[in-house]
Amino acid sequence: MRVSMEVLSDLGRRLTISVPSQEFERKVSDKLRSTKNSIRLPGFRPGKVPLKEVRRRYGRAVRVDVAQELMQTCYGESLAQEQLWPAGSPQLELLNMDSAADFAFTASFEILPDVELADFSTFKILRPEAEITDADVDAMLESLRTQHRTWQRVERPAEAGDRVELACDSQLDGESFENGQTMTFVLGENGLPAAFDEAATGMAAGELKGFDAAFPNEHPNERIRGRTLSFVATLKEVQAPQLPDLDEAFFQVMGVDEGGLEAFREEVTANMRRELDGKIRSQAKQQVMRALWESHQVPLPKALVHQEMHASKDRLVARLKLSEERAAELSDDLFQEDAERAVALQLINRQIVRRYNLQADKASIRAEVERVAEVYAEPDMVMRSVYQDESRLATFERMVIENKVVETVLGQAQVEARPTTYEAIVTDRALPTPNDSEAAEQAPGAADAGEPEEAADGAAQPRRTK
Repeated sequence: MRVSMEVLSDLGRRLTISVPSQEFERKVSDKLRSTKNSIRLPGFRPGKVPLKEVRRRYGRAVRVDVAQELMQTCYGESLAQEQLWPAGSPQLELLNMDSAADFAFTASFEILPDVELADFSTFKILRPEAEITDADVDAMLESLRTQHRTWQRVERPAEAGDRVELACDSQLDGESFENGQTMTFVLGENGLPAAFDEAATGMAAGELKGFDAAFPNEHPNERIRGRTLSFVATLKEVQAPQLPDLDEAFFQVMGVDEGGLEAFREEVTANMRRELDGKIRSQAKQQVMRALWESHQVPLPKALVHQEMHASKDRLVARLKLSEERAAELSDDLFQEDAERAVALQLINRQIVRRYNLQADKASIRAEVERVAEVYAEPDMVMRSVYQDESRLATFERMVIENKVVETVLGQAQVEARPTTYEAIVTDRALPTPNDSEAAEQAPGAADAGEPEEAADGAAQPRRTK
C-alpha cells in the first residue's frame, strides 16, 4: 500500500492510497470463489458452478464489493500510518479498480486540531460557600408543606396564595377572540401576565370584572405574542391552601418512617447539603468552561460543528415535540454559535485529557453513580439499572472525565472563596452572571453539569424530601 497526503486547508487533508493490482485481483478471486460456493444456478449442482460463469455473471458486482471493503480497510491503516485523527467520516472517491493498473482511491477529511493549552494559573474562579442554617431548614420544611398542600373552597374575596377559577371572554382589537375559556391558577404563582393577579385579587365568587392584559413578545401563541387583549372575567370559585401538619403521617409520606421531627429535619438537611454541593460543583464547572472557551482560539472542523448543530436541533425538536413541518422551519443558523462553543470545548477538554492522562477508573465511576443514586428512594435499584445499561454507564464515564478536567483546571487556577447563603447558591444568585453564562452552562455537550436524569429511567422515585 502506498499513501501520499495533500494538505487542503488548516484541517483539511486528502490521502491518495494505492494497492498493487495483484493484491486487489487476488481479493476479487477469493471473493468469487466464496460466492461460487453459495450461489444457486439452474443446471448446476450447489458449489459446482464454473468459476468462469460466476465471474461472467457476478464479476462487476464482486469487484465493487471488494473495492468498498478495501477502501475502508486501507483508509484505517493509512490513518494509523500517517498518525492522523479524523474529525468525521471521510469522502471516498474511487480512482481505479480495473486490472490494467493499481487499485487507487482518495480519502478527503478534516483532522482534529492540536490545541495549545492556556496557562490555567491565570484563571480566576469564584467558589461560593455557605452553611445550612436552622432558618434554611425551616424554610425548606415550609416549602415541602406548600408542595403538598390541599385546597378548600372559601366564601371570601381572593387573596395572594389562593387558587381561583375564572371564566373569561376576550377581545383582540375590538373583535371577539376567545369566549367561555376557564382558567384556574394560584395568585402569585402563575405564568400569566400580572393583570390577571391584579384583577382576581379581591374578587369574590360571582363577581364580574373587565381588564386588559399585555402578553410578552416571546409568548408561545403567535396570535397574541406582543399583543394586548381585553378580558371580561367572572370569578367562579376561591380556594384557600391547606398545609399539612408536620406530623408522623406527613413524615411517612416523605419517606421517613421513624424518628419523628428530628429525623425528618436530618433527612431534609442531608438532601439540602447534596443540593448545595451539587450547585457549588456546577457553578465552578460553568466558570471553568467559560474560562477555557475565552482563553483558547481553536480551529473548528466543519464536520463536527455540523454534527453538533443537528444534534442540538434534534434535542430541541424532541423536547418541544415539534411536528416535522415546524422542525423544518428551524434554521441551522439558530444553533451554529452554541454548536461552535460546544465543539471548541470538546476539543479543549480532549487536549487536557491527553496532556494529563485523565482516565475514568472504575472506582471514580462507581462513586459518581452512588452520588447520583443516593437521592432516590431506592438507590440500589438505580445503581443496578445503570450498570445493566452500557449507554447510561458511558454517560457516567463522560461525567467522571469532565469532572477530572474541572479538577485539573481548578488545581492550577486562582480560586477565591465567596461566602454567601444557601438560598443564594441554590437559586444561582451567589455569583455574577455574565452574558454568556447560559452558553457556557450548556457546553461541552457530552454530559450535563448536574445529574443525568436518564440514569434512573423510572427505576425508583426521588426521595420526597429532595
